[in-house]
Amino acid sequence: MFEDPRRKRQLQQLIRKLGLPESADVDWSLLDLALTHPSISATRNYEKLEFVGDAVVRLVAAELLRETYPDEPVGEFAAIRSIIVSDRFLAELADSYSIESYLLIGINAKRNASGRQSWLADAFEAVLGALYLSTNNMELVRPWLDEALKVKAEKVRQDPARYNYKDALQEWTQRKHKILPQYRVKENPKPTSPESRFMAKVWLRDRCLGQGIGHSKKAAEQAAAKEAFFTVDQDNC
Repeated sequence: MFEDPRRKRQLQQLIRKLGLPESADVDWSLLDLALTHPSISATRNYEKLEFVGDAVVRLVAAELLRETYPDEPVGEFAAIRSIIVSDRFLAELADSYSIESYLLIGINAKRNASGRQSWLADAFEAVLGALYLSTNNMELVRPWLDEALKVKAEKVRQDPARYNYKDALQEWTQRKHKILPQYRVKENPKPTSPESRFMAKVWLRDRCLGQGIGHSKKAAEQAAAKEAFFTVDQDNC
């Protein structure tokens, strides 16, 4: 029996946010563990549940894609799944359910803005692992996760760059100009949020094609590439 009534009320609130009934057969001790960062305890933390949750989200995504797009080739499934189970998207999902407000995490770890996406994604996967192990099936996972993955999968299918704007832009510059784009990244002296820590610009010879910001250098480069990909005149540049 879970012995901390205050913590249990917090976890019950999260379960309601997920759209699950209060009567759901949740193992509260597992869910509490899923929301405990390694900075709190080196031995009692979410790492093992995150390992299980990684497999859970990949299986749910695979089943969902097969059910939703039965005529698509396996290669398309793999390409879409790699995006919808990425840290970036799982962190976005974690934010949408306010996972951070339930996560037990040390102050120093929380202040590390560059690592936020990673630990949010890990915690989200750990929650999936805890819910799966509560019943040893998907009854506490698929009722709410399916729709989120389905919406994202459709957005990916409609995106001409498959959300990898750096690769898409590079393919275009090589095809049209036989050269690679160049990225210039610097730390933002006045960030307004963790997501604006870095600033990037992408250049083709002496022309700036786009610029963007991000929580990491890689994220800022992707943002700059995205602006370039959608705004450059690809026929006449």
